[in-house]
Amino acid sequence: MTEQEMRKRLATLRIEHRDLDAAINALTDSGSTDQLQIARLKKRKLMLRDQIALIEDQLIPDIIA
Repeated sequence: MTEQEMRKRLATLRIEHRDLDAAINALTDSGSTDQLQIARLKKRKLMLRDQIALIEDQLIPDIIA
């Protein structure tokens, strides 16, 4: 995967992460009692956060001070 492809994937993941956050907030604000759906969305959001961190680590080189 090239750097450009990784940056594009990173942008896509960030958008999806933000959308999930909005969906979770909307469900909780509306008083939804579907805790299973909220839990699934939160789990997906955490998986996205891990993927984002992985790609960021690949794009940003380690600097040894």
